[in-house]
Amino acid sequence: MSEPLETLAHALLDAARKAGAEAADAMAVEGTSISIDVRQGRLEQAERSEGVDIGLRVLIGTRQACVSASDTRPETMAAMAERAVAMAREAPEDPTIGLADPSQLARSWDLAALDLVDPAPEPSAADLEEDARRAEAAALAVKGISQIDSAGAGYGRRALHMAMSNGFSGGYARTSRSTSCVAITGSGTAMERDYFGDSRTYQSDLIDPETIGRIAGERAVARAGARKPKTGAYPVIYDERVAGSLIGHLLGAINGAAVARGASWLRDAMGEAVLPKGLTLTEDPHRPRIGGSRPFDSEGLPSLLREVVKDGVLQSWTLDLATGRKLGLPSTGNASRGTSGPPSPSPSNIALTQGARSQEDLLREMGTGLLITSMIGSSINPTTGDYSRGASGFWVENGQIAYPVNECTVAGNLRDMLKTIVPANDARTWYGLVVPSLLVEGLTLAGE
Repeated sequence: MSEPLETLAHALLDAARKAGAEAADAMAVEGTSISIDVRQGRLEQAERSEGVDIGLRVLIGTRQACVSASDTRPETMAAMAERAVAMAREAPEDPTIGLADPSQLARSWDLAALDLVDPAPEPSAADLEEDARRAEAAALAVKGISQIDSAGAGYGRRALHMAMSNGFSGGYARTSRSTSCVAITGSGTAMERDYFGDSRTYQSDLIDPETIGRIAGERAVARAGARKPKTGAYPVIYDERVAGSLIGHLLGAINGAAVARGASWLRDAMGEAVLPKGLTLTEDPHRPRIGGSRPFDSEGLPSLLREVVKDGVLQSWTLDLATGRKLGLPSTGNASRGTSGPPSPSPSNIALTQGARSQEDLLREMGTGLLITSMIGSSINPTTGDYSRGASGFWVENGQIAYPVNECTVAGNLRDMLKTIVPANDARTWYGLVVPSLLVEGLTLAGE
């Protein structure tokens, strides 16, 4: 039986001290995942993985090094610590690295309120296979579906514990459960596909497999006969399932690592309008049953509720300790890391203000333009915000969907695009990135 994660993290920290580290933090992670895929009613792939990984970061003055392993024997941890200390002594100096001051550390948290672990028993492989079969059968029952590309179900559980030489020690666990289906209509060069899936912390919250398969099938059939849209400047609606990508580009531009390098198209935008007035972008890492929730960040700082953008105006970068020091600002409690590398800033549980109107209302307002339901490829200039992506979806005329489209490109500038967005009211609130469908003006379409 493996040792508790807390024991492993503290043992690794002790090894670092003995090896000569001036400061250190250690992480122990235990994970289990099961993935099942079926095709044509038969099991196609079944995978299960489980194990424990450990990671150590040591600091010698203003130098640091990270090492990781999946072997938790004491002799391995001792060798890891010695190697890390030797590496740190040769590493370049960085005056911004360092652990948090003890006064900054999270001292208490309520894991029960976060509700991140489903108490239900781990599903068996047979249970997951049955869900995948049901999703596939429901998709095949949709008239016009020629085949199923994939239908799958999965389960995961991950637990971690962190210990630091500044006195911090804490850990938590989370579970996840998912079902998905990709359906195909047509054949040969006329094939079109679409998908639907769901992922939840609690198995009991998951959308049933029949609904997942049916929606995947209906979406695929709606794409039959897709062709290129018109070329020109048109308004565009990003469907809820892809609208998060636009906000993702904004989040990337306000990441402290990009801002500190000067490689951000929003590097000079603090205090300026980046979204329309009335829209707020909120980070809430304490939402119950949401996969991105966490009681503290990877440097032991409390996770914070904050308004990233308020009433359209940019309020804050996303910072860990190092990037905050580079910019002369405190951390926003957004450090994230794995076992093999140092912390870096990353947001969790982002939500954009939802609108009062449905996607259908926005279609009528748009009149003529493109509804994007899927995107491929990406060409984003991180310093200017120039934007170009492949897209497919539906051409809209007189506020109504006219026909499906594919093989087109949409282009614009993110800074200009985001200032024109109009949100619908259709965001799925159980995801970590809650963004509704978005109407965007000023895009150039390259089609036929």
